[in-house]
Formats: sequence, C-alpha cells, structure tokens
Amino acid sequence: MQAATYFFIFLNLSLAMFEEPAVYPLPFLATSLIEVLCLLVFSGRLMHFAKVTPRNIFWKDTKNICVMVAILMSLTDLAVYGTLRIYNVRSIRWSRIVRPIFLINFAESRQIRRAFRSIRNTFPEITYVFLLFMFSVLMFSLMALKLFGERNLKTAEGLPYFTNYLEIVFDLYVLVTTANSPDVMMPAFDFSWWYALFFITYVIINTYIFMSVFLAVVYNNYRKHLKVMCGGVNS
Repeated sequence: MQAATYFFIFLNLSLAMFEEPAVYPLPFLATSLIEVLCLLVFSGRLMHFAKVTPRNIFWKDTKNICVMVAILMSLTDLAVYGTLRIYNVRSIRWSRIVRPIFLINFAESRQIRRAFRSIRNTFPEITYVFLLFMFSVLMFSLMALKLFGERNLKTAEGLPYFTNYLEIVFDLYVLVTTANSPDVMMPAFDFSWWYALFFITYVIINTYIFMSVFLAVVYNNYRKHLKVMCGGVNS
C-alpha cells in the first residue's frame, strides 16, 4: 500500500511535464484520465485510513482534511478547465500548486513531514539574517545609483547603466551569485578602474560574508529542529 501510494503521488506530480505548457505535451484527455485515476487512488487510500481509524481521531487530523481539500480542489479545477477548453477559452490549471500536499500529508510520509516542519520552523529564525542581507543589497544599490546614475554610462548593448533603482537592486542581487560578474561592472570599470573597488567590496561583504553566515544559520537551525522532531513523538 505504501509503495502504491508513493507511485501514484509521483505519477501525479509528473503530470506537470506533460500538461500544457509542457516539456513533452500529451493530449488533455490522457493527462486528465491519469489525474482522475490518481485522485481516485488517493480517495481510496483516505477511505481505507478512515475505516481503521476512530472517527473522532480521523476528523481531528489536519492531514486528512488537507488531503480531502486538495482532492476536491483538483477535481473542481479539472472540471472547470475541461469545460472552458471545450468552448476554446484559455485558462490556467491553478490546482497544480496543491499537488505536493499529497506528498506531505499522507500517513506514509512521516519523514517528509519532519523535514517540512523543520524547514517551516527554521524560517522565522533566518528572517533576521535575510533582512540584514537585503538591507545591505538595498544600501549598495542606492550607493551605485548615486555613483553611476548621473555619469551617462552605457552598457555593452547601449542601454543606460545603473539609472533605475529597481534594476540596480536586481543586478546586484544577481551579482551575489556572481552569475553576471564581471559584465555588470565593466561600464563603470571602463570609466574609471577605481570603481572596481565598489564591486569588490560588495562581493566580499554579501557573497563571502553574508552568504556564509546565512548558510550557517540555516544549517544549524534546521539540524536543531530536525533533532527535536526525531526525538519527539512520531506523527
């Protein structure tokens, strides 16, 4: 039963590769039949679980409620999408985002729930580091606007360089990953090589210091919460 449940969960999640817009598109009828089959299996698994569980415990378990709501939402969305498709009305399968609920909330997914809870409990504790990091990016972006915005610099494509604050924030955010390095600093570097010190300082502070601190906080808090979950009562 556990292997069958995981198989149909995997099949349900894999439908995103074949539904429009898809990597390997299949006819709507084929994907909808597969999804209905998966939902029927999930419903049968839920009814089986209800048979062997006291009613008051079954209805108080939020995992069961989440699975039932996800099934109803998926069926409703499938019916609405199919009806609109008949009348050539373009729409979006919004229920795709609820599919991971099946992976998390079935009784067999105890280890996945532990990991998910650890991630959820870690978020509040890393918020302060993330906000501090974003504050640094915003301040460096403001400095970049003041340094380069009024010098009429141009990018290699001939576009204005660092004249829009939001675009600067995005470019410097990408620079944390070094994906756009050194291209992002070349117009300023061509104007004066001293401006390279601005980008070097930015990379040292945000890439090498903040990212290391951020990774350490995430890892330590996640490990702490995971130990608490493993030491607690299985759910």
